[in-house]
Amino acid sequence: QVQLVESGGGLVQAGGSLRLSCAASGRTFSTYAMGWFRQAPGKERVFVATIDSTGYVRYYEDSVKGRFTISRDNAKNTVYLQMNSLKPEDTALYYCAAGRRATIAIVHGEYDYWGQGTQVTVSS
Repeated sequence: QVQLVESGGGLVQAGGSLRLSCAASGRTFSTYAMGWFRQAPGKERVFVATIDSTGYVRYYEDSVKGRFTISRDNAKNTVYLQMNSLKPEDTALYYCAAGRRATIAIVHGEYDYWGQGTQVTVSS
């Protein structure tokens, strides 16, 4: 079992920055990959970024490459999503998820546990 709690969402103007955090408890944090997904109103939940269990391998959805950075601190059992140059189209409910394995994953079904989500709203 893994419990995940996101924080750091909020309202920001276009061009601004936010850092999301996701604190994990339960299973040993350093043994599984982590991911961030987002869901805009009326749309499906989609992949944003993933990081492997070591923190060395990362992968991003094309629209956030160069703007978002995923990282993790295994000593603090926390994964982060630094979001810069935010755009109105980044507005969504952001979820962190714990992967089934140590390697990165971009498919929703590769994640076993999900947080409750944190809202990010970017105004134009």
